[in-house]
Amino acid sequence: MRKTESKTIATSSITFDDTTMLRSLLGNNDEFIDLIEDAFDVTVLVRGNEITVGSEKTSVTKDVITLFNELSKVVSDGRTLSTDDVTRAIEMISRKEMPSEVVQHNVVKGRKSIHPKTAGQRKYVDAIESNTITFGIGPAGTGKSYLAVASAVAALQAKQVQRIILTRPAVEAGEHLGFLPGDLLAKVDPYLRPLYDAIFDIVGTDSFAKLQERGVIEVAPLAYMRGRTLNDSFIILDEAQNTSPEQMKMFLTRLGMGSKMVVTGDLTQVDLPSQKISGLRLVKSILTDVDSIAFCDFSKDDVVRHKVVQSIVDAYDTWDEKHPHPYQES
Repeated sequence: MRKTESKTIATSSITFDDTTMLRSLLGNNDEFIDLIEDAFDVTVLVRGNEITVGSEKTSVTKDVITLFNELSKVVSDGRTLSTDDVTRAIEMISRKEMPSEVVQHNVVKGRKSIHPKTAGQRKYVDAIESNTITFGIGPAGTGKSYLAVASAVAALQAKQVQRIILTRPAVEAGEHLGFLPGDLLAKVDPYLRPLYDAIFDIVGTDSFAKLQERGVIEVAPLAYMRGRTLNDSFIILDEAQNTSPEQMKMFLTRLGMGSKMVVTGDLTQVDLPSQKISGLRLVKSILTDVDSIAFCDFSKDDVVRHKVVQSIVDAYDTWDEKHPHPYQES
């Protein structure tokens, strides 16, 4: 301890033998240090290969040293830190979560490695691996659909399944498929574009086109699932908040041998007519005690898009709490 006027400052230090590692932890022009100092209200000094953290609270210096240790593990795994990575790691340490335990889990290796970015995402990926049917429920930007697609590609690469099936209810625009121009793929394309984008990002557009031509990847609206039994498949139902209870039951009973299902949705974005209940809202109370089925609830802490998205989610949550019927005309 050292005393400065009336305040007692606690200090903790950590030393890195690898100067390259140290530079990675500091960021360009010490930008990561600035983030850490502001977040924890500490002073961070770098001398040679040693980082010293000073604070009025010993517990805070320990948290910051833990943060540097965790970030060093992430860098040792071959990753390059960004400001978003460091900001997210700071938030996780504040919640007593270990960033390295989350991000060191690779979901799939395609054109780039895909890994969870929050503890909630890690639990979701683990649930998909361990269960036959997994529900991912939560706000926009939490990676529900993206990680489902990544898990599907990983299962395909490991030859655990023979094909990937992507489906989604086509109700968002209030249009019927029969009145839209083009063939089936052209009609359903706008509704499944988010899933397309995820697969393009993971395997590339050329690989996707080849897989689709061979029938390895199938895209179809939910209405076309009726009467089928889907064997040896990884099936993803996206935007499931827009299913009716009957559609949800129909979809879940399409499950065949050697298959997995992932159902994703956001119960704050239901586009069904007001008199209709969402099948996703009802299904949890029906299936919560059924074996091999997992429900993963995401929170605003799992939002991994632009930081403004998290602020938007927060603002809407606050507004909804103050308004009992927020989307009805007064």
